[in-house]
Amino acid sequence: MNKTILVIDDDDTLTKSLNRGLQQYDFFVITANSAEQAGEILSKLSVDAIVLDRMMGGMDGLTFLKCLRDSGNTTPVIMLTALSGAEHAIDGLSGGANDYLAKPFQLKELVLRLQNIIKQTPNTPQNMPNGLIFADNEFFIKHKNDEKGRLFALSNEEKRLLHNLTSPMGNIVAAAPMVAKRLRTKINSVLSGLDIITIRGRGYKLIPIPATEKR
Repeated sequence: MNKTILVIDDDDTLTKSLNRGLQQYDFFVITANSAEQAGEILSKLSVDAIVLDRMMGGMDGLTFLKCLRDSGNTTPVIMLTALSGAEHAIDGLSGGANDYLAKPFQLKELVLRLQNIIKQTPNTPQNMPNGLIFADNEFFIKHKNDEKGRLFALSNEEKRLLHNLTSPMGNIVAAAPMVAKRLRTKINSVLSGLDIITIRGRGYKLIPIPATEKR
């Protein structure tokens, strides 16, 4: 499954360049031009890694990173900066960054660093609902009397959406309506205890259905 990267930088030229470049390495890229916009995005979905500029208008990258960590968000972060000197790298790493990259940089170096921090970060959704298992980067369906789970056949888009909905369970995730509809139909066909609901103006949410309400 393609990894989702959130690029946060107020330099439109750089974000557009990184968007094109990272997609060539099979990353799914979301961009934000401010820390405030990034906060709104992260309130709706999970990402696999963040590329964060340190110096931005409004809230700066280091302050945003500290707020992110204080909130309990452990998404791996690579901080970008035009500032030179070891003390700036130390500030970034002390603030919660997993890695630090000075501008200008080569795209290939950023890609390698992203692959490295993602590899080091557990990618298993926590608190999975009953009947759903995530292992080896795949979802499996397991009913009470099953000896082993069976693969839940999903498209890449559906798998990405389900991953975001369960990382953690309760996430509200923006998604294409047709993708959400297909995933809901598949879930309803195999698991009676789960459903996807629409949160108006925000996206979709996976919820458990009490036994008394099951269809």
